[in-house]
Amino acid sequence: MQMMFRYNWKVREEWYRWCEEVSEEELLLVRTGGVGGILHTLFHIVDVEWSWIRILQGKPDFQERFDDYNTLEKVKELDARFKSEVEPFVLAWNENMENQLFYDTMPDGRVETDTWGEVIRHIIAHEIHHIGQLSVWAREIGKKPISANLIGKGLASK
Repeated sequence: MQMMFRYNWKVREEWYRWCEEVSEEELLLVRTGGVGGILHTLFHIVDVEWSWIRILQGKPDFQERFDDYNTLEKVKELDARFKSEVEPFVLAWNENMENQLFYDTMPDGRVETDTWGEVIRHIIAHEIHHIGQLSVWAREIGKKPISANLIGKGLASK
């Protein structure tokens, strides 16, 4: 599980470098699918990861507004700030946390029960899903996307 978070963080950093070679207009352009455009999607990935981890920790959740982070530098700064809270939780993960219950109250009042392990894997899958969208958009603007290959990224403990 920790390897998959390291994978997501590494790929995200590679996308940030990729974005440095793209005009601000392209980064902000609202595209088909996803939550908006390239930069908005990166912001969304960071915000959702942080929000879910805060919820698991029993901390209050609040939604940041993309309008307050609508440049690459601001998204990267937000990511660094949020990662300082997310990373220690991820690195402290152990099998005793896997089956802890998470109670999620839906807007209609129903309560759904999941495990922390399911929530953690949702966070991982959520980012991978959106990275796929970024890859499609990269091709649409004629640029090579960041490789989604986990192999060769040096993530295994040796």
